[in-house]
Amino acid sequence: MIKKRSSRAQEPVPRRRRIAEDEFDAGAPRSARREAPESSTVPPQYRRNQTLSSYRNDTPEASTRQRAHHLAVQRQKIGGVFLVVVIALVLLVMLLWQLIAQVHITTSTKQLSTAFDAGIYEKSVNNYLNINPAQRLRATLNEDALSAYVSSELPEVERVSVRGWAGIAESNSSITFRTPVAGWVINNKQYYVDTHGVVFEKNYYAMPKVQIVDESGVEVENGESVVGNRVLGFLGKVVAQAEGRGYTVVKAVLPQGMTREVDIYFDGMSTFVKFSIDRGAGEQTEDADRSLTYLKDNGIQPQYIDVRVTGRAAYR
Repeated sequence: MIKKRSSRAQEPVPRRRRIAEDEFDAGAPRSARREAPESSTVPPQYRRNQTLSSYRNDTPEASTRQRAHHLAVQRQKIGGVFLVVVIALVLLVMLLWQLIAQVHITTSTKQLSTAFDAGIYEKSVNNYLNINPAQRLRATLNEDALSAYVSSELPEVERVSVRGWAGIAESNSSITFRTPVAGWVINNKQYYVDTHGVVFEKNYYAMPKVQIVDESGVEVENGESVVGNRVLGFLGKVVAQAEGRGYTVVKAVLPQGMTREVDIYFDGMSTFVKFSIDRGAGEQTEDADRSLTYLKDNGIQPQYIDVRVTGRAAYR
């Protein structure tokens, strides 16, 4: 007879019983725990209540494409760092080139007849930079203001130009001295004037041909004439205006008893012109030019022409 197998043995274990057995095994002592049959052993990563997403491979094997991508990323990072370093160095060099921490006066823009002491002018330029620290960069330096400051301290200076690079934060500069067009000896001391009417004492060029002959008889006080600077400044402007109209001044005379009149003598002419320092040099030079042209065209050769009064030139 065939023995009929019990269907109960083939039934799976109910879920509630499996949970109860698992809890019992977890809380029971090690000796009391039931060991699961070997056939029911499951790899840890697939155990109950554990998801597949928690699986990690500790030693992944990179492909050739992944290694190439990784090397490309590293090259980009290194290239970026190198680019930043290069830009920083370039900016630093430009800053040092622009910075003017110290100025050295090296040359003059014109040929000089005598040498000059550069230290005096370097000190004046550095004093200006100390007063205006914002102008210590070439891009922000105002050379006009710099020249005006140095000229106020040292009148013989016409302009200072910062040009060359002498070293780290150092610059070479050239200086332009005023060219004298006339002079005047006051109390045994020589004074000069340029075409702008600026009076100064130090001359690095040849002696000017025009010298004021003082016949006024005005006493000299404290080393200066009463109208010394004003007369010299006026004479310098007259010389410049006359040269612009084709005349060359050869002599200037302060007539006796006069402090505001200057008699100007031109090259090649016996007629001199009376000027007044109280009236503009350009206006009087224009009136003198018209008068001299008129008299020449009419064959008149007077002793002098008086242009001291506006619109009323007279001759004798």
